[in-house]
Amino acid sequence: MSDINVTITDRDGQIHEVTAPTDMNMNLMELVRAYELAPEGTIGVCGGMAMCASCQCYVKSDHPLPPKSDEEEAMLSEAFYVEENSRLGCQIHLNEGLDGLEVELAPES
Repeated sequence: MSDINVTITDRDGQIHEVTAPTDMNMNLMELVRAYELAPEGTIGVCGGMAMCASCQCYVKSDHPLPPKSDEEEAMLSEAFYVEENSRLGCQIHLNEGLDGLEVELAPES
């Protein structure tokens, strides 16, 4: 396995180009936390269980992602600032097919 490159725009509009391992079963929310791109306690509040929308992000690139689960759909239906390209970062598992992924963190609700 290899590392992939991910571009993350934080909530202040700052762009971060980070490297993500594909052999650790990490998701995007965990990557944001690992690089401390959001203040502690403001992202991944539920621990990655799709039970909050604190890790909502906007997928800016055209990478194929798995369909949204019923749980993700339900959580996004109750979230603020939802756009057509909104996803929960905890539901985006990092793999080699996501090299070059570009996302923007949604505003804190």
